[in-house]
Amino acid sequence: MIQQFIELGQGYGDIYELCELIKTNETRFHNAFVFTANHEGVSVASLAVAFKPSGESKFMPIYICREGIPYNEEKLSKRIQIFKQTIQAAGQQENILEIKHSSIFSEKNQFYQYLIGILRLNHYIPPMQ
Repeated sequence: MIQQFIELGQGYGDIYELCELIKTNETRFHNAFVFTANHEGVSVASLAVAFKPSGESKFMPIYICREGIPYNEEKLSKRIQIFKQTIQAAGQQENILEIKHSSIFSEKNQFYQYLIGILRLNHYIPPMQ
């Protein structure tokens, strides 16, 4: 199975697009994630959703809005609240994971491979076959 991150943007208006993808692909919904990271003393969040492959495909897309949302566990931003409400309306629950910030990696592709490794290791997405 091939898993690949598809970046929608940094999370401003992109959250609405991500939520619409969840609503229109509810039958393909696999898992949702809130990735939190610390960057220069500020906590930021990335929101992501993994969908099951379509038809006979072996491609699992993981849509992400990367690191554009300030994160405070006690007072969630409106964008994170909207994301959580959409996930709950689909009868699911998000997984919150603390990760390294993407700026640590020399290339964005390395960051996404790091995330895929974490998700596979914790059985949030299926292994390569």
